[in-house]
Amino acid sequence: MRTIRHLMLILAMLAAGPAIADDVRRETVHFSAGTSGSTINAQLKGYQSVEYTLGVTAGQKLTVQLDSSNSSLYFNVVAPGADAALYNSSIDGNGTTITIPSSGNYAIQVYLMRNAARRGEAANYALTLYVE
Repeated sequence: MRTIRHLMLILAMLAAGPAIADDVRRETVHFSAGTSGSTINAQLKGYQSVEYTLGVTAGQKLTVQLDSSNSSLYFNVVAPGADAALYNSSIDGNGTTITIPSSGNYAIQVYLMRNAARRGEAANYALTLYVE
């Protein structure tokens, strides 16, 4: 019974799916001198999304935390050249620490789920990135 509920939840989340972004803003993240982290305060609306790129080295730990009052705002972490997300917060939660498997520029994609985007919802958010 528990397995069936779990599968139903996954299917419902996939049906809601991330919005296909009509407007993707791309930003490269640079930490201030002497720091290893930063918090980005921004806003999305509707089908907008933001892709933050961050250079990291194999073996480093990348911590990502997304805070927003809009419960339909999520993020993906995508490795360089990957076809699928290394981490999907709509499934696993809006905070994670990942040990980086290979060096390169990783993308953190912030987006509204399709249902919220379709309604033209907006989301203010704080995205905290930390590398150690």
